Amino acid sequence: MNSNTQNKKIEAITEKTLVIGIDVGSETHFARAFDHRGYEYSKKPFKFSNNEAGFAAFKAWITDIKEMHEKDKVVPGMEPTGHYWFNLGKFLQDNDMKPVLVNPHHVKKSKELDDNNPTKNDRKDPKVIAGLVREGRYMIPYLPDGIYADLRTASNMRFQLQSELTRIQNRISRWFSIYFPEYKTVYGKTDSISGMMVLKQAPLPEDILTLGVDGINKIWRDAKLRAVGIKRAKTLMEAAGHSVGSKEGAVSARMEIRMLIEDYESRSARLQEVMTLIEELVKKIPMAEKLLEIKGVGIKTVSGFLAEVGDISRFDNPKELQKLAGLALVENSSGKHKGETTISRRGRKRLRYLLFEVAMSLVGKNPEFGELHHYYTTRKQNPLKKMQSLMAVAAKAIRVFYAILTKGVDYNPAKMLEDIKRPGMLQAA
Repeated sequence: MNSNTQNKKIEAITEKTLVIGIDVGSETHFARAFDHRGYEYSKKPFKFSNNEAGFAAFKAWITDIKEMHEKDKVVPGMEPTGHYWFNLGKFLQDNDMKPVLVNPHHVKKSKELDDNNPTKNDRKDPKVIAGLVREGRYMIPYLPDGIYADLRTASNMRFQLQSELTRIQNRISRWFSIYFPEYKTVYGKTDSISGMMVLKQAPLPEDILTLGVDGINKIWRDAKLRAVGIKRAKTLMEAAGHSVGSKEGAVSARMEIRMLIEDYESRSARLQEVMTLIEELVKKIPMAEKLLEIKGVGIKTVSGFLAEVGDISRFDNPKELQKLAGLALVENSSGKHKGETTISRRGRKRLRYLLFEVAMSLVGKNPEFGELHHYYTTRKQNPLKKMQSLMAVAAKAIRVFYAILTKGVDYNPAKMLEDIKRPGMLQAA
């Protein structure tokens, strides 16, 4: 990915390059064509639809301009407007016109340079986008294919289902707080299997009292559920007998908790189905299973990491991965003022969140990473705060993952700890 540097991007735009600025819409797109200096070849914006006929007409329009002005390369640029650019981007990539993306924030800030006017329209935006591309102010998108495309889609489904489950759990907790607040003293988790079994037949405290200890226990015996029995049933009965929950709206309350439980169970089943698919996909990626041998790293971490990163071979070094995750260090200094160094937070948000989670898991479960975290936070020279240390551990995890996936080596705890500069070694140095 050396072509991702600013100079390389500028060098890519030559006299033989046709620069296309595209304003992407949900149904209709607009495009304008320029040379490397900013001279426009198109007399007016080319309008085309987001369908097969529109794409074919767009390709023909580009071909005509390309032949007329003797260009041998096309660089189409666009804003990543939601998901609307995906199909057009894939079409361009399949037709040897690799698309590039410009930051919408940059488009907004630079559109006044030509006319000192913040107007936004279909004629102006393609020109601004093309100008940013000519200046090398763009990024090269990665459109995964094959198994990586399947893994990214499955990973997105997992995140979506997990988010929906969390919302349903919050709604169930709210229901308990109103109608049966004592339930939480019996079950630490609102989604306890044995508790939900009872709630399906006896959702309100008065229903549980009517069911009785034997009735509750019978539900569990019929389901062949272990670790629960008469003692738990009595505890639940006692909680129901002293409940201060609302007695109003009982009919609607019974319907609400039934629907919430059904929603929770259906999404839990879907999540399990998606996780089964993810495990099968991860097994097909070379060296991916070696990551699972690291204590503190699970299938969700590995699948999420590979889904966001894609084919690891497209990266030249782990620093590029760190930048992709928004974990690159940036300094805020001016003159005599030296500000605090922070992470950029410019990159894939989900990848950064996942790496933060795995950093906490590694620090808590993996002895080597735990020792590294302890060193970062207690060293005499430049000790890190807890959050800073976790970010450093996340960056270290990136380097470990990169080495395993690209070189096929096994995880080596001793090698991982070589980065720790111990006091004795510093004095010897």
